[in-house]
Amino acid sequence: MKHIFFFFSILFLVSLYSYSQKEQEKTRGLFYKISLASTLTINKEYTLDQDDDTGPLINPSALFVNNTLGYQFDKRTSVGFNFEYDYHSQQGLHFAPAYATLQHNMIVDDTNLFARAGYGTLLGMGKSFEKGTMYKLGIGIQEIFENNNSLLFGIDFSRKRFGYKTLEGLSSVSIFLEFMFF
Repeated sequence: MKHIFFFFSILFLVSLYSYSQKEQEKTRGLFYKISLASTLTINKEYTLDQDDDTGPLINPSALFVNNTLGYQFDKRTSVGFNFEYDYHSQQGLHFAPAYATLQHNMIVDDTNLFARAGYGTLLGMGKSFEKGTMYKLGIGIQEIFENNNSLLFGIDFSRKRFGYKTLEGLSSVSIFLEFMFF
């Protein structure tokens, strides 16, 4: 009887130990995100003739580099504080937006479908940077890896108001690629 009790005790402890070694899926906590985005424009001078030097059909017209520090509350909702550098090459404008975002996953799976919104200010970091306000709306997909990091891809619409009494505006639609460390 002692041997059976000893055997079941060891079996119980081994199963308890092996269960505790399974890594639980992380659903809340701090994260860091870095992203690269660009707006694309159609080259009006493009022709199908390969001999002339008109360039490619689609040209990038703006570049956005973003850093985000945020908190994920659950599988669906997260907030983030963003600091970004925007360069619009066609207009020759520089922006340094600092803004908060709210992201909500509409479909939760290994690949999430999400919508997000952000609002903030354009910092006047020097003479070449415009001051003002901005908002951003976006939609995209998020692919989650085994180590809880993820890759995000989608489209953002942003509207910037700047200049004297923020009378000037600039709207853009960009394609973004982000990597999230969780």
